[in-house]
Amino acid sequence: MKAGIAREALDGERRVAATPETVTQLTGLGLDVEVESGAGVASGHSDADYQNAGAAVVPSLELGTLDVYCHVRPMDPTTAGALHRGAVTVGLGSPSSELPTVRALAAGGVTSFALELVPRISRAQSMDALTSQALVAGYRCVLEAAMRLPRFFPLYMTAAGTIPPARVLVLGAGVAGLQAIGTAKRLGARVSANDIRPASADEVASMGGTFIKLDLETAEASGGYARELSADRGALQRALLAPHVAQADVLITTAAVPGRRAPLLVSREMVQGMRAGSVVVDLAAESGGNVEGVIPGQDQHIPTADGQGTITLVGLKDPASAMPADASRLYAKNVSNLLALMTKDGTINLDFDDEVVAGTCLTHDGVILHAPTAEALAALAGETSGEAHGSGTRAPGPTAASHGS
Repeated sequence: MKAGIAREALDGERRVAATPETVTQLTGLGLDVEVESGAGVASGHSDADYQNAGAAVVPSLELGTLDVYCHVRPMDPTTAGALHRGAVTVGLGSPSSELPTVRALAAGGVTSFALELVPRISRAQSMDALTSQALVAGYRCVLEAAMRLPRFFPLYMTAAGTIPPARVLVLGAGVAGLQAIGTAKRLGARVSANDIRPASADEVASMGGTFIKLDLETAEASGGYARELSADRGALQRALLAPHVAQADVLITTAAVPGRRAPLLVSREMVQGMRAGSVVVDLAAESGGNVEGVIPGQDQHIPTADGQGTITLVGLKDPASAMPADASRLYAKNVSNLLALMTKDGTINLDFDDEVVAGTCLTHDGVILHAPTAEALAALAGETSGEAHGSGTRAPGPTAASHGS
């Protein structure tokens, strides 16, 4: 079977779905591996490195001849439509936001595996790309904040006086948030954090942070993910967080609900209550943002409430791609480990009795297996049909429950 490794086309994406190390693993499984020329250059791997590992380097992949297609970013509908029926794809699928691609994959009879759907169980940890990439993003966001803050992070006691440590507040204590806490702590900052999941308190403490407990309902969904708060509870959360935000020199927000727009945690008024020179880094900017008014990929200078200075609001974009060598090292292992689970004697064997295979599969044999995505497409089709017939009614959009992970 022929496996193809794509050169990512999205501007700014520097990761690659296979490294020379994982090419060796894939060829050891009996797969013939083709790597698109230049695919690994941004992450530090030359074409010669891939050839030495046993891959064939080609100017471009002939998609119709591939049995397995490995990618980082979600495919576009044209790419999905060029694959032959029965082909297998492995990569990030972002099914909730890439519905046309999902439709094309199902229509073409492609078996697609979306790494966002990997079950959060022990034996699937080596395939969990969300976790591996969040690790990179959480580290990177602290460095981005440190470079913009006009102060030191650590405490310094000098002959000229004492410089107090920076105060860093992290909202969201998932993988990215915990990595941000640990990184800020290692840089010498005084770190506090909040998360709406009660189990996070011990995890925050284990990384050296101080957990901020708010008088709010717990909000933990299956798999350890957070679930979205109701509108009134969200408003209460912001009110309770406001004094803590005002005291921070650096605010880092990492909260996300899988399959849904990122929850709003920080209003513009809360940002303006911070001291001049403070920095806010929103790691969820690309999925709607935790901070009101954030723009992905841009720095904004927000005036303080008294008009005497500004706060820098950073809409972080592609944080994992900013560290492509290690991000690719981890991501490529996620991909190859999933393929290893499904490959025997050089052939992909799909065992849908295996909860990892079944849980990660997005489309197979013309059917969308991920129920929330199927419901979202059905709702979209209903809306389109209603508009086309001028019925004046619209099918209901996907509910919060239908997007739960």
